[in-house]
Amino acid sequence: MDAFRQTDSLLQQGLEQGAYPSAAVAVGIGPRVYLKKCYGGCTEHTLFDIASLSKILGPTMIAFRFLEDGLLRLYDTVGDFFPDAPEDKKAITILQLMSHTGGFPAHFFLSDHTSDPAEAAWVILEHPLALAPGTAPVYSCMGYILLGRILEKIGGAPLDALAERLVFHPLGMAHTGYHPDGDIAPTELDPATGRLLQGIVHDENARFLGGISGNAGVFSDLNDMIRFTKMLACDGRQDNGSHYLSPAMLNAARINRTPDSRGEFRGLGFNLAGSPRCFLGDLISPRAYGHTGFTGTSIAVDPETGLWVVLLTNRVCPTRANTQLVRMRSLIHNTAAAEASRLAAHNQ
Repeated sequence: MDAFRQTDSLLQQGLEQGAYPSAAVAVGIGPRVYLKKCYGGCTEHTLFDIASLSKILGPTMIAFRFLEDGLLRLYDTVGDFFPDAPEDKKAITILQLMSHTGGFPAHFFLSDHTSDPAEAAWVILEHPLALAPGTAPVYSCMGYILLGRILEKIGGAPLDALAERLVFHPLGMAHTGYHPDGDIAPTELDPATGRLLQGIVHDENARFLGGISGNAGVFSDLNDMIRFTKMLACDGRQDNGSHYLSPAMLNAARINRTPDSRGEFRGLGFNLAGSPRCFLGDLISPRAYGHTGFTGTSIAVDPETGLWVVLLTNRVCPTRANTQLVRMRSLIHNTAAAEASRLAAHNQ
């Protein structure tokens, strides 16, 4: 822990200043964990609603496995899976869905357009695009909900079953999944009922879809997220030495698919370092990547140094108006990158 003393101190400050009521955090380099600590009464076994990190643990990893197994191409189109889709949606590719360049709007409430969750894909397909496909990235929960439906068509099973079979079970993530049970961190007070959401997915569209959605719905704990993030930092290799993902797949995932963007740089699913609004901080290498979740969760991985950071918080408890974590997350990554650099220099 001494190697990341300043990171630990900053996390404690975040708790004291009210950036989050609880946090479970781990920092490591390659296969080694240097800091693993919980703040605010949670434990390493507490389950957090990981919100949009579900996009990575669910659809992104499932798509990666389908790509590796020859079931999917990045240039397959929406029309290949929905032949009756509107003409302006048919040519949108899997690559565009995964890099948020499909032109779909960032968000709208599915429940405003249908009472039947089974109609979600068609509601999204019939909704007007925000931009012409391929013109600029718009981070879109709607595009990822549609991606989830496409993956279900390919895999012949619901998204939660695919995630369990292809992601959680192979990686030994025994406490990760949809519809959680156990010690669960609360999130926001539900505006509709006034009750604190606990064990019920925070995202409204995921809730409408029964808690299983391409954009949100997964709950996980610190130990499982360490397993997952270490795998990424070790170029797809698990602790037992076997490769969950091939280096070729991870290399493709980290290519900047939006190099001309003035907002965000996007790979396949992942947010890439280097853009002005990037949450990864200022000191991490240009090759770093990761993802955030609205509830206050994130992962960061630097393939150049092997540094990785898992941050699980419930910053929306009791209200999403608390945005302190947005800035603090980058500060945490800055201290972790600086301390990792000092450690590497000391060990030379």
